[in-house]
Amino acid sequence: MSAHSTTGPGAIRVVPGRIELNADRTPAERLRLVVTNTGDRPVQVGSHVHLPDANPALRLDRAAAHGFRLDVPAGTSQRFEPGVSREVDAVAVRGARRVPGLQRDKVDGGRLGAVDPTAVASHGSTTADAGTVR
Repeated sequence: MSAHSTTGPGAIRVVPGRIELNADRTPAERLRLVVTNTGDRPVQVGSHVHLPDANPALRLDRAAAHGFRLDVPAGTSQRFEPGVSREVDAVAVRGARRVPGLQRDKVDGGRLGAVDPTAVASHGSTTADAGTVR
């Protein structure tokens, strides 16, 4: 017998089949990039973290990732082990395109708009930096 009821209050009713996350995203709203952990400790990045604001020990193309988050289910994260590089999929932030907190608030109040290369550069390494952390 299932641990969850399929009838009555609190019933869990699921449509058969698989659910594809972010299926309605256009190619412009998708990005694949390489992320390398140049640090000496593992780094976890949550599902709703604006990628340019991620840990400075992560080397990635922060300018290209401006306005994007990981393409993973809400509430989950990806772990990046020290010295390891791997490709990740990202999707554009939607809605009001406001990402409060972290480092973006220092630059533009968390609003996503045109990329300011000097602001992006001040927030950690990029692929052009070859892993230099400021």
